[in-house]
Amino acid sequence: MADTTKPLLIKRYASRRLYNTETSDYVTLDDIAEFIREGREVQIIDLKSGDDLTRQYLLQIVAEHESRGENMLPVNVLTDLVRSYSSTATSMVPDFLAASFEMLQQGQSQMMENMTKANPLASMPGMDAMRAQQEAFMKAMTGGGAPDDTTPDSAAAAPDTTEDGLSDIKKQLADLQDKLSKLGK
Repeated sequence: MADTTKPLLIKRYASRRLYNTETSDYVTLDDIAEFIREGREVQIIDLKSGDDLTRQYLLQIVAEHESRGENMLPVNVLTDLVRSYSSTATSMVPDFLAASFEMLQQGQSQMMENMTKANPLASMPGMDAMRAQQEAFMKAMTGGGAPDDTTPDSAAAAPDTTEDGLSDIKKQLADLQDKLSKLGK
């Protein structure tokens, strides 16, 4: 069993092939990206020189995703990153980016927590299904892996699609709209 608390050591050979030292087999960039999505820290070392190539390969993984149309980084952000390499703010950028991503993750965690707390919408039919979809989306966005459709809650979270369930939802929605309009006055 591999120790997942230590970074997974990947060695790059002169032939540019990447070797997973835990499983004793060759891996691809897609394999490395999957290890990272699963929560593993990865360290890629050049076998001959001993240089740490982790940053270079992580950037290559991001570039490949972007080139396949999986655009997560807006052009203006990429442009600002390029500009920051020639500015005096270069030393501040890494700390700022790290803090920004940390705030994003905390915000997502807080949003998920708020969705599970008791609120007036929580008892509305279909909210469990919406919450499950939101959790799956957040899990995918934060690298937690693909949504798991095999959980026992997924069957229970399916919205009630019978005629009675639909009319109940419509009635509750109308009631909520009525309450909201009264609050606005």
